[in-house]
Amino acid sequence: MSTVPKETIEVIAQTIGITNLSPDVALALAPDLEYRIREIMQESIKCMRHSKRTFLATEDVDSALGLRNLEPIYGFTSNDPMRFRRAAGHKDLFYVDDKDVDFKDLIEAPLPKAPLDTSVTSHWLAIEGVQPAIPENAPAEAPSEIRKPEYKEDGLPVDVKLPVKHVITKELQLYYDKITELILKKPGSIPFRRALVSLATDSGLHPLVPYLSRFVADEVAQNLNNLPLLFALMRLVRSLLQNPHIHIELYLHQLMPPIITCIVAKRIGNRLSDTHWELRSFSANIVASICKRFGHVYHNLQPRVTKTFLHAFLDPTKSLPQHYGAIKGIAALGSRMVRSLIIPNLEPYLHLLEPEMQLEKQKNEIKRHAACQVYGALLCAVGQCMHKKVKEFSSFLSPINATSRGSGKVMTAMPGKRKATTDNLMQQPPLKKIAVDGPMGLIPMNSTMMGISNIGMSSTGRQLANDNMPGREVEGQQSKVSSILAQAWKDDMDTAAQW
Repeated sequence: MSTVPKETIEVIAQTIGITNLSPDVALALAPDLEYRIREIMQESIKCMRHSKRTFLATEDVDSALGLRNLEPIYGFTSNDPMRFRRAAGHKDLFYVDDKDVDFKDLIEAPLPKAPLDTSVTSHWLAIEGVQPAIPENAPAEAPSEIRKPEYKEDGLPVDVKLPVKHVITKELQLYYDKITELILKKPGSIPFRRALVSLATDSGLHPLVPYLSRFVADEVAQNLNNLPLLFALMRLVRSLLQNPHIHIELYLHQLMPPIITCIVAKRIGNRLSDTHWELRSFSANIVASICKRFGHVYHNLQPRVTKTFLHAFLDPTKSLPQHYGAIKGIAALGSRMVRSLIIPNLEPYLHLLEPEMQLEKQKNEIKRHAACQVYGALLCAVGQCMHKKVKEFSSFLSPINATSRGSGKVMTAMPGKRKATTDNLMQQPPLKKIAVDGPMGLIPMNSTMMGISNIGMSSTGRQLANDNMPGREVEGQQSKVSSILAQAWKDDMDTAAQW
């Protein structure tokens, strides 16, 4: 028994022009037709499996017919559903109602538009992490309150600019989430240190800078009592400054307030053991590096920072930790700032600081400790300033043992000349004072500022130089030292007058 009825064979015979097919022949052809159809379908399934697919397509049937050396089926594709009509005189016979197409209408129909040639154009997708508003880029959607039209007083509409859209990929979003998680939860771990190295060296992180700067500003404002978190945030800022691939100057207006807050904040941390002094010094060095790097671009950057530190230093109502941060900030800006801002105000400030360090007048141990920290910061700032000044003139203060003449010969001390011994030094007259034009008046060379040993070396070198050099060369050397010292002090006073 075949699943193909004999009536189907009779209909197929009629479509090809055979009208007198006997029922016995149709009944004999039905099993053979079923066998051929099954064979084609099996070959089609094989083609489907070789194509790594799980559904049968018309291409598989055509491939199976090609394997049997049969002509493929020429069909057509249409989005419209097929419409079947019942054949006249046969209640179970249907056919597809094909629409007749007139060749004249087809020829006279207008030609469709030619497709555009393949071409490549370029446009700015993002500039410094900001997507420009050009037709090639998708416009950023504005919130409902921004999309409302605005009107002037005369009733004319005003165009509302769409908000700026930053291009952030999914990878950068995951990177940002991981960085913030390490800062908030594991600020002292090894992964956090590796993240800092990544922030300081990796390229392509510029789109995250506005988000990281906003994150730093918000966290510093809300967590002044969390010292480890503040340290982690300042290390984050330092890593961003060290990255050569990031244009951090565009976001200094967001980073400077939280950094200065960590320097001159009234209270940082909620425990007595919190070492907020180190945080203030660390942040002061960051501010100094910013001023040194971007001071030539923003001319009012260092004056504004210096003014903030000076007000905190000279305000007696500020707390001692605030004074400490201001002193560290000024000292980090350089020795010129120390000579111009701290040294002129050093004596009156020490009169106010001295009672805070005495046990008889200040019973609070915490305040005494803070006063000692401030005193140490002052000593460090002034000491570094004086050390730099001494290094500038070390060549003039060092002993001179030999001088050269134009002929190339070296004049040394002769054996018959008087040698500098301990007895000679004891018999020499007392040291004289060198007059220098400047506000300091007479500067004694035997001052305690230079030390006893340095005085002995300088006087010995000067005695040997006087013995070995002609009188005219000695006088010229002394006048040169005097003029250079006078010019240096004059420059310092001019800078102090400007501030």
